[in-house]
Amino acid sequence: MSEDVARQVAEWVRADFGLRLMTMERVTHGADEHARLWLTSTTDGVRYAVKLSGGGTSAGLAVPAYLVGQGVPGIAAPLRTRDGDLSVDHDGHRLSVVPWVSDQRALDGPMTDAHWQAYGEVLAAVHAVPVTDELSRLLPSGGAAYPSIVAATRAMAERLRDPDPADPAGPVLAELAAVWSTAADRVRALTGEVERGAASLRDGPAPVVCHGDPHLGNLLLGAGGRVWLIDWDDAVLAPPECDLMFVRGGVRAFAPVTAGQQRAVLTGYGPADIDPARLAWFLAVRALDDLSDWTRQALDPNAEAPDRDRAARIVRGLVSPVGLVTLAVAALRDLEHRR
Repeated sequence: MSEDVARQVAEWVRADFGLRLMTMERVTHGADEHARLWLTSTTDGVRYAVKLSGGGTSAGLAVPAYLVGQGVPGIAAPLRTRDGDLSVDHDGHRLSVVPWVSDQRALDGPMTDAHWQAYGEVLAAVHAVPVTDELSRLLPSGGAAYPSIVAATRAMAERLRDPDPADPAGPVLAELAAVWSTAADRVRALTGEVERGAASLRDGPAPVVCHGDPHLGNLLLGAGGRVWLIDWDDAVLAPPECDLMFVRGGVRAFAPVTAGQQRAVLTGYGPADIDPARLAWFLAVRALDDLSDWTRQALDPNAEAPDRDRAARIVRGLVSPVGLVTLAVAALRDLEHRR
């Protein structure tokens, strides 16, 4: 079936984008359940990322196209179709093609000081672009989904508080129920703080274009300290802290950032008035979203076993001493000490 899908996609790419693909290799890393991605090469050896997405919006293509037009470095511009569009709809799925700029993910390292500084420069350039009327219509507000995230977290906590032996998730349910029980107080604290702190965002500065998910898994490395920031499906309009929390706040269980690396990023970023309250709030929202969603994926009986195992490992990492849940609680406690 996967070979049939790949052949069909190759035919669509030829018809829609005018590219003849010679090879297609499925790329399996990434957290997007609703997308399929291939590393492809054409008859003249040029490589592209071909993506078939069943979720989200066209923002993941419109934003990088706009950023490249604004001269922002480190962004791969999506190709246009024969009709000048950024994607084509096929059976409810969005087909797009983007140049394959690097094989080396920052998550796999090694990142030099020049890479870290370039990372900050790219974020600064993104945050500095004008917010057009089109972007205002297209992009959601960062953190606006917090009520549904809080609701999903509480629903999952309830499900795991008293596991049903007949639940199709089976033994994984009992295992994750034990994991959640160790973090119950921290999760309750985060949900309460997220609800209490939401109103303060309205008093902040005008929102800017944010990537929304600029962790090292979405950063590619090149020679001479060059970097590319990819996967713009979660782009939002938000305070800069929505992105900068990935540098200042951590997500260490997923991608550790040392104090020296933080300094290199902020050297590239330039002067920044980072608000610790906004930083802590976005960190808390992300911690709850990751915890509830990865748990959902780990308990999905229709998912492949390796995917469920990976999701369960991520959940355990999130509540570990260096995990995002722990970091978010520590950021909120730090905030209390500052007051």
